[in-house]
Amino acid sequence: MVKKQLLFKNNRIYWLDCLRTFVVFLVILGHISLTYESSSSRSGWWIVSDPLDSDFINLLPLILDTFVMATLFYISGYLLPFSIKAKTTIQFIKVKFRRLIIPWIIAVLTLLPAYKIIFLYSRNIPQENWTTYFHWNTIWGQSWLWFLPVLFLFNMIYLIISKIDTTKINFIKFISLGGFLGLIYGYFIDYLGLNGWTTSLLLTFQNERLFIYFLVFLAGIQSYRLKIFESSKINIHREMIIHSLGWIFLFIYVVGSIYNIKGSIYNPLSQQNYFISNSIDKLIIRLSFLISLTYMIYFLVFTFKNYLNNKSRIWDVLNSNSYLVYVIHLNILGVLALVIVNINLHPIIKLLTLTISTILLSNLVCSLSKKLKQRFNGYKLIKRIKLPVVFNVKYTYRKTKKATLN
Repeated sequence: MVKKQLLFKNNRIYWLDCLRTFVVFLVILGHISLTYESSSSRSGWWIVSDPLDSDFINLLPLILDTFVMATLFYISGYLLPFSIKAKTTIQFIKVKFRRLIIPWIIAVLTLLPAYKIIFLYSRNIPQENWTTYFHWNTIWGQSWLWFLPVLFLFNMIYLIISKIDTTKINFIKFISLGGFLGLIYGYFIDYLGLNGWTTSLLLTFQNERLFIYFLVFLAGIQSYRLKIFESSKINIHREMIIHSLGWIFLFIYVVGSIYNIKGSIYNPLSQQNYFISNSIDKLIIRLSFLISLTYMIYFLVFTFKNYLNNKSRIWDVLNSNSYLVYVIHLNILGVLALVIVNINLHPIIKLLTLTISTILLSNLVCSLSKKLKQRFNGYKLIKRIKLPVVFNVKYTYRKTKKATLN
C-alpha cells in the first residue's frame, strides 16, 4: 500500500523520475570516463584528454554505451502516452517543441561553441574563426545534444502512429519482435557499409543504433499500454534466472567486443580478429548486445520500482534538475577536467573526483538558475500590478516570493 502511494507524485511516477535522474548520472560518468580511457582516438575529438589514462576505465564507456541512452528512450516512451492524454495535437507539438527543440537551439548555439573553446584551450591550440565553432562545421556534430532532436522526432512519429492498437500483443512477443527487427537492422546497416555517425544541421545520430533506440522507445509505450508496472508480484526463481542470464550475456558482449575491437568502443566489428568466424562472431555480439540492452533496462526498472521508491527531499531536487543537468554537464565537466589535468593522481581517483564534482556543480548551477528565475518572475509580477499604496506593493511582493519558494 505504501508503494502505491509513493508511485505517483504530482501526476508523475516517482520512481521513474528517480531512475531517469540516475541514468543522467550514468551519462555523466560515461562521458567522464572518456577523459581517462586509454584509446588513442579520443584525443582528436573529446573535450579534454588527460595524459593519465587507464585500460581498466575503457570498460566503463563500453558497458554504459550498451544501455544508458536506450534507457532514456525507454523512459521517454513510457511517459509519452500519459503526457499526450489531455492535449490536442497542436498543444502536444507546442509542448514538445518548447521542451526539446528550444533548449536544443539555445544549447547548440552556446554550449557547443564553448565545447570547442575548451577543446582548443586544453590542447594549447589557438582559437579559430568564429564560424567554425558551430555544430555544422565541427567534427563532433551535436555531440551529447543529439538526443534532444532525435527524441522530438520519435515523439512526432508516435503522433502519426498513436491510433494503432497494440494492446493485443503481449509484452514478451513485442520484445521478441523488436529484438528480431533490431538484429536484421544491424545486418542491413553492415551490408550497406553505413556504420558510424550521420551529422546534419538538425539531426546527429549513430546509424546502427537509431532504429534500435526507436524500438526501445516503442517498448516503453507498449509497457504503458499494457500497464506492466501495476503488478507488484515478484517471482524469486524467475528473477534469479533472468538476472543470471542477463549478466552472462553482458559479459559475452563485453569480452567479444574487446576481443574484436582491440580497444575501440564505437565500431565493434571493424577489426579482423575473430573467436570463431566473422559471421558467427557478428551474430553472437549483436545478439548479446540486444539481450544485454534489454536486460539492463529491466534490471534498472525492477530495482527502482521495488527498492528505490522512497520519498526524499534530495531526490526531489535532483529529479527537478536532471533535464538541465543533462544539457549543461559536458561544459562543466570540461572546465573541471582542465583544473585537475596537470595534477598527478591515479586516473581512477581523478575519475571519481571529476564525477562527484561535475554532478554537484551541475546541480548547483541548475538550482541557482531556478531561484534566479523565480525571483525574476516575482519582480515581474509586482511590476505588472500598479498599486498606489507602497504597503500593498510590499505585501504583494512577500506573497509572491513566498508562493514562489513553495
